[in-house]
This record gives sequence, structure tokens and C-alpha cells, in this order.
Amino acid sequence: MRLECPPNVKVIRVPCSGRVESFHLLKAFESGVDGVFVAGCLEGECHFLIGNLQAKRRVNYVKGVLKAIGINPERLQMYNLSAAMGSRFAEICWEMTEKVKRLGPNPVKTGRGKEV
Repeated sequence: MRLECPPNVKVIRVPCSGRVESFHLLKAFESGVDGVFVAGCLEGECHFLIGNLQAKRRVNYVKGVLKAIGINPERLQMYNLSAAMGSRFAEICWEMTEKVKRLGPNPVKTGRGKEV
């Protein structure tokens, strides 16, 4: 069964969500991306023990930074899934796409200023 994700979703695979650094998330928004979500293992089931907890901590930190610089922190989300939850992953892609559409373009890209 092939699950469909919106065509505007770009998947970037990493060995563990714990490899996603705050810098990567901020760089995405700086480059004009409208929304980002990090998908990690279910809590307590990380193959690298605490990688998903590190990712969650970084996502929460970056949400605070986004708010401080005038970007709605809802543009960044963290989800915990197992590899067997492909249909849920596709649902999340659609949900995030709809959320970001409601929020509109990234203010960094448009130069609109504060949005929070």
C-alpha cells in the first residue's frame, strides 16, 4: 500500500531524530520554509536510547526562539511514531500542510514582520 503525502512535503531522513540540531530547524525557517515537523520514535522506544528526547527538547527550545523573533511557534511540531505507523505519518503530513496553509507564508520569506 502506497500512502500519499502532499506534494509540498519534503522528507529529510536522518538515522535518529536526535541528530536534528536546533541549527537545522532554525536554518529551515531562515531559508523560507513555512513549517517543519520532526518525527521521532515513540518515547521509550528510541533505537539510540534518548535521541527522540533530545529532539523533543530541541524542538521546544526552537519554538521559544521562533516566538521571540516573531514567528508563530505552531509552525514547528514534534511527533512520536513507530516505523509501522505509515498511515499516521501521512495523516500528519496532511495535518501540518493544512495548519501551515492557515498560518500563511513564513514571515521571513515575505518580509511581513511579526506574526505571533
